Amino acid sequence: MNAASDPGDDVLMLAWAGGDVAAFEVLYARHRGPLYRFLLRQLRDPALADEFFQDVWQRVIAARAGWTPDAAFRTWLFRIAHNRLNDHWRGLKHRPPAPDDGDERAARVPDPTTPERELSDFEQRRRLQLAMESLPDEQREVLQLRLEHELSLEEIGDITGAGRETVKSRLRYAMDKLRARLNE
Repeated sequence: MNAASDPGDDVLMLAWAGGDVAAFEVLYARHRGPLYRFLLRQLRDPALADEFFQDVWQRVIAARAGWTPDAAFRTWLFRIAHNRLNDHWRGLKHRPPAPDDGDERAARVPDPTTPERELSDFEQRRRLQLAMESLPDEQREVLQLRLEHELSLEEIGDITGAGRETVKSRLRYAMDKLRARLNE
């Protein structure tokens, strides 16, 4: 089946709500990787990300019968994840800091090519990761949704509950802060 003939997510979700298990399998295959990466980057804990991943899909399963295509499936899915994360953060009252041994773990990463090149690449990725982690939560979240998941401003607004202009502003401030931090 080529991409042009693949049914859209909304069609698949409606088919699955009607009992078509294969439709769910296609939806799951399409969205499991991006959803898991989003959760892992937000939580920074693989075990917790696994738990949240399962919880989000359980919520999708529980809501399938009443689902209507008011928003794109992907937007709805990430909105569930966003809400689950918010519940978690409210429960903790803060986001966890980076692991204390993060630098040590990074230093143990094996070098498949030249050590100098790998170190340079690692340092650049680490600087970007640290710069992103230093962003306020709202800015980091919209930046990740935009860059990694290629969502539109409207989709991000639907997920986060913020207006289009607020999303646009958060993205602009996030990019400005990243540039400043990376140019230090």
